[in-house]
Amino acid sequence: MACRISELVIDVADPDRLAAFWSEVLGYVELGREDDGSIEIGPPDAGFGGPQPTLVLSPSSAPRTGKLRLHIDVNATDRDQDAELERLLALGATPVDVGQTGTENWHVLADPEGNEFCLLRTRLQPL
Repeated sequence: MACRISELVIDVADPDRLAAFWSEVLGYVELGREDDGSIEIGPPDAGFGGPQPTLVLSPSSAPRTGKLRLHIDVNATDRDQDAELERLLALGATPVDVGQTGTENWHVLADPEGNEFCLLRTRLQPL
């Protein structure tokens, strides 16, 4: 038997702001809040334990140092990469230069707190 990724926990300065951003990006909804200020978001019909992992945005005042050791990759499900890039930029994502050559088939972006993520080219089927 193997494990499955059920949650990704991300330390953030402003859980409300990042929950709103990532909910729009992923089509997620708020699933719950903890006493420590953490907000869990996930798919509206499945929630925790479904086929997609939930995100837990945990408040932290610790400054980030250096490059993230883990980042999220996203793929559009209902539009091409260019249209999805426009949508993500309108939501508050910003382009990031991490040493790309310009020939990549993905875009490196950052969420409103500067956490890098990539928009890949391949369109996936919605779950």
